[in-house]
Amino acid sequence: MKQPLILAEILAILGEPQSVTDLKRYFGHAGESAFTGGQFERLGGGGDRPETCNLVTAEDLIAVELLSVRVPPRTALDLLQGALGEAVSAELGKIPTTVALGHPDALPLVEKGKPAYRAWRLLRKAEGIGWVVAGKLLARKRPHLVPVYDEVVACAFRTSKGFWRWLHDRLGEQDGILAERLADLRRQAELPDTISLLRILDVIMWMRHRDEHTGYRCRGVRLPTSGR
Repeated sequence: MKQPLILAEILAILGEPQSVTDLKRYFGHAGESAFTGGQFERLGGGGDRPETCNLVTAEDLIAVELLSVRVPPRTALDLLQGALGEAVSAELGKIPTTVALGHPDALPLVEKGKPAYRAWRLLRKAEGIGWVVAGKLLARKRPHLVPVYDEVVACAFRTSKGFWRWLHDRLGEQDGILAERLADLRRQAELPDTISLLRILDVIMWMRHRDEHTGYRCRGVRLPTSGR
């Protein structure tokens, strides 16, 4: 069984020059077309802006499509004007927009049975929405608390269940060195603070592993060598 990356391995990947290059390429700062996902957090002013932070909007559904997934029409209508939207909104109302994963206040929000988990469960169980789409919708609404997470990112980190808690623990290790490194990479790539640190991390890991990912039996991201 693959073991999840340890903090030192994550930091080694982030420390490669390719990380800044990939960020600039993904968000469109390298003289070429940006990936559509580069607008995921920023579309329409963001999903966590005060006037709509507790509602799933049409802009949120379009933003999710920028990450190459979609919400089926009937489920989209239920989110926009039905009981599903009301239930998800009730849970979002219990989750502050300012709490970031890695902070002690985050754990009571993301653990099993807590508001973010309950919102994710509501979304995941809806028709045509699995764990990937559910997570991306929540990442749009709470970008500092919920990471974008799909098969490629999961394989890169070599993680499975319990990813939120696992990443929360990594962000808290060694006095928060991972968050510091991510903030530094964001500055080097000349990206605005509206791009969350979680998004910086998932983009780097996704860009690093997407072309080499081979599916179910993939061994995960290739780690930097020591040069010896």
